[in-house]
Amino acid sequence: MSWIREPSDDELTEAAAAARAADVAHRGYVPNYNRVFSHRPEVYAAWTALAGAIKNGMGVRRYELATLGAALRLRSSYCALAHGQVLADQVLDAGVVRDVARGVPDGLSDVDRAVVRLADRVAAGAADMSPDDLTELRELGLDDAEILDVVLAAAARCFFSTVLDAVGVEPDAAYARLEPGRRAPPP
Repeated sequence: MSWIREPSDDELTEAAAAARAADVAHRGYVPNYNRVFSHRPEVYAAWTALAGAIKNGMGVRRYELATLGAALRLRSSYCALAHGQVLADQVLDAGVVRDVARGVPDGLSDVDRAVVRLADRVAAGAADMSPDDLTELRELGLDDAEILDVVLAAAARCFFSTVLDAVGVEPDAAYARLEPGRRAPPP
């Protein structure tokens, strides 16, 4: 599951046990990332609060597209599968999500494609960005707060995906049960 030993049940703090119980109630199982974060439940709680605040500010569609765009750039199988599944289950046709994962976002609106591109740019290296990288979304009518939301989602994904990859967290077994057309690997 990862290169970090999972704490045993008797080693879990009250906060870590509560986080596991919440994930079981929400998902029906303990995600592999939760097992790693059981060592630092306060970080997991802060991550959950941050991700929730970002998502609440921009809505599911834009958050998930920005997150998927960043996850694909980062080659994060776990995050690409997780957020691709949310998009396919709640927002877009599964074929469109698969095409986005393959780098062919034809089934998206101009704004959606620009969101994915900006998130990709942030994840590719924000230090190399310029004001011009924000122009496309401005020209499509997004204001500065909406553009910041895309940047926040992509930057947050950089943190989470990097942590998971750095300790070898594998995607949950639940993603192996997705039909093959919904499991397109990141490019």
